[in-house]
Amino acid sequence: MKPLFKSFRRPLFAFAFSAGVLLSNPVWAQPAVAGGSHIGFINTERILKESQLAKSAQAKLEAEFSKRDKDLQDTARRIKALNQKLEKDGPVMSDTDRINAQQQLAQMTSDFQRKQREFNEDLNSRRNAELAIVLDKANKIVKQVAEQGNYDIIFQDAVYVNPRIDITDRVLKALDASAGK
Repeated sequence: MKPLFKSFRRPLFAFAFSAGVLLSNPVWAQPAVAGGSHIGFINTERILKESQLAKSAQAKLEAEFSKRDKDLQDTARRIKALNQKLEKDGPVMSDTDRINAQQQLAQMTSDFQRKQREFNEDLNSRRNAELAIVLDKANKIVKQVAEQGNYDIIFQDAVYVNPRIDITDRVLKALDASAGK
């Protein structure tokens, strides 16, 4: 003989089991403290944009590379002007003048591309070095904040973060205070 409520046994058991687990597990009673652990989160992107240390590193890079950037922009304008002149006056220029202008344009373009590539490589290298300094100091501050706040773990990347566990503001304040020293 088949039990009359066979189809209900498994769902009822599953519901009773999961309800028992949910009600007995302390994780649900303390969302920010999982299993007695104190959890925090920092937004690294905000640290790299908003901290005084990151802002001063950015200003330092701009000062260091502004002259080269201006030179590249001037060269780009000269190339554009020469190209426009060649397009406009090319049909009425002598063959020798037109060929010379085309060769000059090609040489200027080649030099510009080489300088631009070197500029980008140098800038990226320096930016990475400056960011490494900022991140190193930020990681030391995060460790201090974690130890002072008795945090067990601090996350940097997450799909979703409840604002009550976000300690980015505390880290920014501590980092900015240490930058003044």
